[in-house]
Amino acid sequence: MPSLIPVIAIDGPAASGKGTLARRLARHFDFAYLDTGALYRAVGLQVMRTGGDTENQQDAVKAAQQLADLDLTDPELKSESTGGLASKVATIQAVRDILLKFQQNFAQNPPGDKGGAILDGRDIGTIICPDADVKIFITASVETRAKRRFIEEFGPAGNDEDYTAILNELTTRDKRDMNRASSPLKAAENAHLLDTTNSDIETVFEQALQLISDKITTASLP
Repeated sequence: MPSLIPVIAIDGPAASGKGTLARRLARHFDFAYLDTGALYRAVGLQVMRTGGDTENQQDAVKAAQQLADLDLTDPELKSESTGGLASKVATIQAVRDILLKFQQNFAQNPPGDKGGAILDGRDIGTIICPDADVKIFITASVETRAKRRFIEEFGPAGNDEDYTAILNELTTRDKRDMNRASSPLKAAENAHLLDTTNSDIETVFEQALQLISDKITTASLP
């Protein structure tokens, strides 16, 4: 049965479009939204800025414990290099344990008295919110995702070397995320798969909107 507070879990690899979709759905339903990747990015960036090693548990845990003081709106969090740092600290179980509580509390107690919560990340439907009302797994070919990130970062100023660097970084991150021992990136068994390789945001949004509207009771919707 749907929970009293609707929870929507959106998972997928980097640059698949899950963040864009999650934010738009949150606006539509007036739900609280959490980009869980920003938590790991903030931790990774803090480790780097304090001269630590993102693959060292002590350094990463120290940064994670400072989460309440970290700036989750820092523009640097969106860079591809910071994404790489996040992917590294995300392999450390002690870091995941700390951030797990933050994410689950957000889902169970959406800030701002919102009527529901939408979380996007890598393990929302499998680990963070296994009982989410709706689970969506967004995917796309790595080439398509690299092109999106390339346009986002460089626009007309980019070149082939920039694109290749992003493609290689995404490929490496995919491998790391899917093969890590702790909470690997994968679709939950009951997740709805949406491939955005050849779809625009409007098409994907309408598909997701239908899935959510069909699942959550009318009384839960605005």
